Amino acid sequence: QVQLVESGGGLVQAGGSLRLSCAASGRTFSNYAMGWFRQAPGKEREFVAGISWSGTNTIYADSVKGRFTISRDNAKNTVYLQMNSLKPEDTAVYYCAVRNLDGNYYYDRSYGYWGQGTQVTVSS
Repeated sequence: QVQLVESGGGLVQAGGSLRLSCAASGRTFSNYAMGWFRQAPGKEREFVAGISWSGTNTIYADSVKGRFTISRDNAKNTVYLQMNSLKPEDTAVYYCAVRNLDGNYYYDRSYGYWGQGTQVTVSS
């Protein structure tokens, strides 16, 4: 069992920055790849970024590439999402998840544990 708690969301103006954190507890965090997803009102949940267990490999959705950076600190059992140059269309609830199931980073069915989410609102 893994418990995930996201934090760092909030209200920011377009062009601003936020850093989301996801603290993990329970099973060995460093064994797993992790991902960030988001869900905007009336839309399906979508992949944002993923990171391998070691942090060596990262992958991003095209919509955030060059603006967002995913990282992790296995000593602190925490994964981060640095979000720069935020746009109103980035407004969503952001979720972190543990990729412990078969499948690639992009599909939410590849993730067996999810946090409760943190709201990010970007005003124009």
